[in-house]
Amino acid sequence: MSEVNKEKLMSDIKTVLADAEDLLKQAASTTGERAVELREKAVSRLKQAKEKATDAHVVVVEKGKKAVRATDDYVHEHPWQSVGIAAGVGVLIGLLINRR
Repeated sequence: MSEVNKEKLMSDIKTVLADAEDLLKQAASTTGERAVELREKAVSRLKQAKEKATDAHVVVVEKGKKAVRATDDYVHEHPWQSVGIAAGVGVLIGLLINRR
């Protein structure tokens, strides 16, 4: 998911949630049919936000699985390079921890 799409998605979700919050506040101060109408709109907005979050979740999980597969394939194709990289990262982390 590109950075622009992430920002747009988060902006959309924030807007939908803000709209739902405003509708619920209005519904709390009104009575009768108007209150019911406002509550229904708020529930609808919250469902939209949930759908957008679910869509984002699906994309993130899919990309995560692709990254795991690519890493697994690389490790199987280049085992000694992978061991060397892991050892190098371990040494760097050890040095950083010992500096304290």
